[in-house]
Amino acid sequence: MSLPIFIALLAGATMTHCAFMYAAWRVEQRTGNAGWIDTFWSFGTGAASVLGAFAGWVATGNARALLAAALAAAWSIRLGSHVAMRSSEVSDDPRYAKLRREWGADASAQMFKFLQIQAVFGALLAMSVIVAAWNPSPLFSAQDWLALLVVAFAIGGESLADWQLRQFRRDPANRGQICDAGLWRYSRHPNYFFEWMVWLAWPLFAINIAGSYHWGWMSLLAPVCMFWLLTKVSGIPPLEDVMVAKYGERYRNYQARTSAFFPLPPVQRQERRA
Repeated sequence: MSLPIFIALLAGATMTHCAFMYAAWRVEQRTGNAGWIDTFWSFGTGAASVLGAFAGWVATGNARALLAAALAAAWSIRLGSHVAMRSSEVSDDPRYAKLRREWGADASAQMFKFLQIQAVFGALLAMSVIVAAWNPSPLFSAQDWLALLVVAFAIGGESLADWQLRQFRRDPANRGQICDAGLWRYSRHPNYFFEWMVWLAWPLFAINIAGSYHWGWMSLLAPVCMFWLLTKVSGIPPLEDVMVAKYGERYRNYQARTSAFFPLPPVQRQERRA
């Protein structure tokens, strides 16, 4: 991959994702339901990844590119479909609703800018898939098999966490309760943890330690960027604020005994009464 090709692929990924997030903004403005934003983000990241990976197959004929495209499509369809189903059941996303309140009269313009910034980050994540697809190494080294194992484990874990939360919420006996069953006993956000794990696989696909494919090292930005987004920006912090406001001392007790991100044994502490 030459520098001009890399720039062209990055530009293509960015334009693709910006188009998806523009559509997300239009839907959010018309429906008032910001929950659809994450659906568009998931599909936009997937589309940018698949298009760039497919371009790699056209240019090189390496089956690695087709595998990268297939894995990116599987991830995008699973996550996007899950978020779409969740969004159809609620009237709004409390994280974005809070932002709208803070932005006040300027909410529409600020939301547009915010979503375009998300598009840029999504394009950077897509580039980790794309540089993996363009890796000239033959397929199915030990490193590739490890990457496939990580992807399967991560998507399986995220699907299980989503299913457990959905089943917990559907049980009338759990109405108004905090889910601390299954994987949620060991992490307050196991779905975020497994989502981050997906992006750990792409450096394994992309980096050719013994070769001269230097672009593969860029894929390390994906897990770093996703960890930062999930734990510091748009994932855990705003969602935890919403949960504390909703459940108060009960959620603080859950915070005290349960790891925020990495699944760990719960801490045995005497809970305070609300």
